[in-house]
Amino acid sequence: MPLEARDRLIVALDVPSVKEAEAMVTRLGPSVSFYKLGYQLTFAGGLPFAAGLIAAGKQVFLDLKLHDIGNTVAKGVESVAQMGATFLTVHAYPQTMKAAVEGKHGSNLKILAVTVLTSYDAADLEAAGYKLGVSDLVARRAEQARDIGIDGLVCSPEEAANLRGIVGARLALVTPGIRPAGSAAGDQKRIMTPAKAIAAGADYLVVGRPIVEATDPKAAADAIVAEIAQAKK
Repeated sequence: MPLEARDRLIVALDVPSVKEAEAMVTRLGPSVSFYKLGYQLTFAGGLPFAAGLIAAGKQVFLDLKLHDIGNTVAKGVESVAQMGATFLTVHAYPQTMKAAVEGKHGSNLKILAVTVLTSYDAADLEAAGYKLGVSDLVARRAEQARDIGIDGLVCSPEEAANLRGIVGARLALVTPGIRPAGSAAGDQKRIMTPAKAIAAGADYLVVGRPIVEATDPKAAADAIVAEIAQAKK
C-alpha cells in the first residue's frame, strides 16, 4: 500500500524538554503522524514520552545510532522493539547491523542503518582516517546493509537516487538534511528541498528546525506535506 504524504514526513523533536515536545505535538495536531527523537530529548525523559506518543497512535523513530558489541546492540534493540517504536537507527558497521537484525526478530520494528552522517563531507572523513570519499563509503555500507537484511538507510537526499539503484525497492530511504526553499542550511552540508528529495527516491523526509522553529509550525508542516504529495503525482 502506498504511503500517504503525511506519513512520509517525520518531524524531528529537537527540543530540550518533554514539556516543549508535548507543546509542539499539540500545536502540530493531526498534521503530523510521525516523530523522531534524538539524543537531546531521549536523555531528558523522552522514552516515557515516546511510549505515550505510540499509545496515542503516532509513529516514533528513535534516532539513537546504536554501535557497540553485538550482544549489547541486540539486547538494546529487543527493548526498543517491545516499546512499539517504528524505526531505530544503528551505525552501518556490519557487526552492529547483524546484531540489530537479530535483536528485532519477530517484531515490527524497522532497523535503519546510518551510512555517513549528513554533516560530514570528504574532508571530515579524511580527518577521521577514512580512505574512501563520502559517495564510495555510503555505497559500500549500503551494499552491506542490503545483504545483512537491514530495513532501510538514513542517507542524504543527494545520495538517494544512487542508493535506490544499489538496494532496490525493498529498503526504505530516510533522508534528513531537508530544507524547504528559503530555509537556512544550519550545520547540514548535504541538503535538498522536499520535492527534489522525493523525486530522487526518498521514502521518508526528516524535518526539524524548519518546522519546530517556525512561527507557525503546523502551517510549515502542512506545506511540506503538500509538497510531498505534489512531488509524487
